[in-house]
Parts: sequence; structure tokens; C-alpha cells
Amino acid sequence: MSTSKKRVPTRERAPEERNKDFYEVNLGYEKRDAMEEAERCLQCKNPLCVKGCPVSIDIPGFIAELKRDHISESAKILKTYNYLPAICGRVCPQENQCEGACILNRMKDNEPVSIGKLEKFVADWEREHKTLSVSVKEKKSKCVAVVGSGPSGLTCAAYLAERGYDCTIFEALHMAGGVLVYGIPEFRLPKSIVQDEIEAIKSLGVKIETDIIVGKTITIEELRDEFDAVFIGIGAGTPKMMGIPGSELIGIYSSSEFLTRINLMKSFKFPYFDTPVRTGKHVIVVGGGNVAMDAARSALRLGEADVKVIYRRTESEIPARIEEYHHAVEEGIEFHWLTNPVEYIGENGRLKAVKIQRMELGEPDASGRRRPVPIENAYEVFEADTVIEAIGQTPNKVLLETIPQLKLNRWGNIDADETLQTSMDGIFAGGDIVTGAATVIEAMGAGKLAAQSIIEHLEKRR
Repeated sequence: MSTSKKRVPTRERAPEERNKDFYEVNLGYEKRDAMEEAERCLQCKNPLCVKGCPVSIDIPGFIAELKRDHISESAKILKTYNYLPAICGRVCPQENQCEGACILNRMKDNEPVSIGKLEKFVADWEREHKTLSVSVKEKKSKCVAVVGSGPSGLTCAAYLAERGYDCTIFEALHMAGGVLVYGIPEFRLPKSIVQDEIEAIKSLGVKIETDIIVGKTITIEELRDEFDAVFIGIGAGTPKMMGIPGSELIGIYSSSEFLTRINLMKSFKFPYFDTPVRTGKHVIVVGGGNVAMDAARSALRLGEADVKVIYRRTESEIPARIEEYHHAVEEGIEFHWLTNPVEYIGENGRLKAVKIQRMELGEPDASGRRRPVPIENAYEVFEADTVIEAIGQTPNKVLLETIPQLKLNRWGNIDADETLQTSMDGIFAGGDIVTGAATVIEAMGAGKLAAQSIIEHLEKRR
């Protein structure tokens, strides 16, 4: 067992190189380094890391097989619990979940095992060597419709299909993957990875129909007539906007539109893809979460613009992953703390500047963080050609407005019980459409739970 208190570092592309393109930043472990890092795992009898994982991966188990150089067995363990390991190894906030629970955190001067990077290594090794075979149980007579092909929908469908149920996913966009393809940039999650993971799920027998808007192209009642159960996993894709004076000016984007144009519509490959995004010389991103980091780093890569992130709290309250924040700093993005836009200033209908209010921290709010309070008469003006608001998202109403009998909670999300059963018999829901914006792995956990509940529901109706 390794006695190193520090993690084995992973390879990363140099900031001055990577900030000019959309190729993946973190290159991950080579085999030698992965096995050295795996040696740091204590193989706890009561593994807290597993409790910290929303899909309860046998983390000590997959790491133990890696240590033995049984990488195929390691991958098999991962795939038993997680249908999207190459994705989760890249984008999950392990520092708040499995790694955050690692017992090494309690030992002086120790760092937790790099569980996410080991997952990425094992999943990528399996993608290259393809040693795992598809295993599907005896086919059942029941069929399930899954609305949305994001992480919750993909997981729900895969779990059901592996157990013999006929599953069809209905996706509104022209490409499956949901937020994995429209929301997360290539430099964090290459789309080839997403497509490979989706192909593996399709090999279980899952059918995916794209360009189908449930609620418009087909109604929920038509799905109920055709299928024995329905899972709704459409996420929360409607952007919140600040609505401050000047919001109608040209040059102001929601993070959803901006990232969708780049990630799904390939604007970063203009003119080969005819979907340009104009940024100009000065870009401001509003917000401090992972989406804000993605938007800022994407804007930087589109041209020669200087990019500023303005956030109404301080660096210590930023909700983005520390790794993504550090990458943004390394790449040259400026951060302005305790600032908030109050007005967009334009000329001839186009954005020219942003009026910024200086803030200070007051008493804690409902989130437990100190509430930002405006400082009276403390303003400044930043020149800006483009503003990207990354301040959160709400449920998409296209489907929900067509199902008035479906109970919603006070935030407009679908109201579901502990089994993810909704107020309508045979209709289940999970992921961001139930909880509000969360992580990929949490959405996957909801998809898995919903699939288990759907099976129980269908078995009772035999």
C-alpha cells in the first residue's frame, strides 16, 4: 500500500495552449500513475466513499481490481452501478461526494483518493479495449417510455432494459444526451465520449427517438396508451434572467442559449457549422457556478476577447467546482468578487457597457451563505460587448403545461414521492425536473431509483 499522503497528479494541457481550443483539458492518468494512486486506497471495511456516491458504486471494489491490474474486472464493477462512468469520471463533483467522504480527509496532511480520475482511467481503458459484453435478462412483456435523454433518462432506460423491459427514449433535440451534449463544453466532456456511452446503452436494446417533443409532437396520454409506464426526466432547461434595465439589448445571452449554440450547434467550428456566436472584445459572465465557468472558458476560446466573471459573493462562497475555477484562473479569466450588474447600457440597440453595483456580505440566508448586500452609491461601469447570464434555470413548461392534472410543487417542479411516483398513476419523474438543478450523478441516481420503482409498479400489475 502506498504511504504517500498526496495524490498522484494527473496530466493537464498547458493553459496558454488549451485556452485557444476546445480539446479536452485534463488528460487523466497513464496506467502506471493510476495504479500508484489506487495503492493509496485504504480499502475501508465501512467505506464512507460509497455512502457519498448517489449511485452507490462499489468504489473500494473497482479500485482493488485496478490495483491487481484486473482493469476489465474493475470496469465491470463500475458498469454494474454506473452506466455512464466515462462521463461521471469527468464532470461529477467528487470533492463534494465520494472524495469528500474519503477517510483520508480525516488524517493529517492527507488528500483523498482521486476516485473520479481513477473512474475516468478505467472507463476510458474499457472504451478502448471493449472487453465487456452486453448482458440482458429474459425479455419482459412490459414496455416503458422515457421522456428526455439526459443522465436521468439514460440511466432509467438502461437499468430497465438490462432487466428485460422494452424501453424507448423520446428526445426533443436532434441529438441524444440532454445537458451532456448541449450544456457541457468539449474541453470538459468530449461529445465522442457521450456518444460512446449512449451507444453502449442502445446495445442493451434501448431505442431513442429524437426530434420528438412530448407535449407537442406526441401527448403524454398517447404515451400512456402505448406504454405500461412513463418516466419524465426532462431536466430544468429554462434559463433564469435578471430582468434588469437594458436586458433587451443585442449582446445579452442566457448561459443556456450561449452554451447550446457552442456545444450542440458547433458554433466554435464556424464557418464549417453555420451557427456563429458574436462575442466582441469584452465579455462579462454573471454567476459563480459550474455553468458560469463553462460559459466564461468557452467565450475565451472563441476569440481574442477579455473575459470577466462577476459574482455577488466572495471567492470562498463560489459554488463552482474548485478544479474548474482554478482552470479558469489559469487560462486568464478575471474574477470580480462582490459585484452585481444593475443595468445594461447600450447604443443603437447594442450592448456597450454594464453598470456594476458593489456588494458586501451581510447575515446568512437560507442557503447558509452570507447574503450579499448592496453598498450604497458604490457603482462602476465595465465596457462590454457580450453578457452571459449564468444565474440558474427553471423547469421547461412545454410538457408540463399540457398535463394540468400533474401536481407540481411551489417551485414549479414535478411533485414526486420517495419512490419518484408522481400524482398520476404509472408516471414517474426524476432528476432536475423534480429536485431543481443538481449534478449529473444525482440525476443518474434518480433515474436508477425510478427504474426500480417502475419495476415494482409493473410487477404488481401483472
